[in-house]
Amino acid sequence: MTTPHAPEGWRKSRFSGGQTNCVEVGRISDGAAVRDSKNRAAGHLTTDRAQWSAFIGAVKDGRFER
Repeated sequence: MTTPHAPEGWRKSRFSGGQTNCVEVGRISDGAAVRDSKNRAAGHLTTDRAQWSAFIGAVKDGRFER
């Protein structure tokens, strides 16, 4: 997916505290962008709104629990 504008408002989860092994999420016009907080220069992945919503739903449902 190409983004017409650079992602804005990058943020980490408040649960990450001072951790450096985190991902950051940014806003794009039709979804979200995700990047590694340790290697921002590596770029980011993008999702549309439906993909992001499905991912967040899966996280809330505990489908990624160990």
